[in-house]
Amino acid sequence: MTPTDASHPTGTLTHLGPDGRPRMVDVSEKAITTRRAVAEGWIRMSPLTLDQMVAAGRKGEPARVAELAGIQAAKKTSDLIPLCHLLPAVSAGVEIIADRDLPGLRARAVVRVQGSTGVEMEALTAVSVALLTLYDMGKAIDRGMTIGGIRLLEKEGGRSGVWKVSDEVEGAPDAERPQTA
Repeated sequence: MTPTDASHPTGTLTHLGPDGRPRMVDVSEKAITTRRAVAEGWIRMSPLTLDQMVAAGRKGEPARVAELAGIQAAKKTSDLIPLCHLLPAVSAGVEIIADRDLPGLRARAVVRVQGSTGVEMEALTAVSVALLTLYDMGKAIDRGMTIGGIRLLEKEGGRSGVWKVSDEVEGAPDAERPQTA
């Protein structure tokens, strides 16, 4: 078995060969199944900035622009992350919602594909770029905004099946705890 073999055991860095050099993971023998991943993150800002961000401006409504940027980023993940596989026909959705308790905006991405590898990186990239877009749109009024809490919430599909983050993250500040419906 080589380090890039699809059956490589978990708990090791599969993107590195025995010589420590980077390699693409071989997914050619993995089954094509429905893969799904959900990720989240937030951007904290002043209440005044939040008021401005939820209103439409010259560049459009920031949340809608950020959602579009996140979707575009999911499609371009393999261009941004060197050892990430190019996935055809990825379905991605990003939702930005205001959270006055933060105060700030929360991003959530859901990505699906029929493929032989997961879409966790696409979901995480979608959230990251959506939040960076919000920062870009708001930096003229608040350069002190903070981006955080970017993480995978769940993944489905493939040999490893379903994985979900626990409801409570020990030691995480409230802004980093998952939102419950």
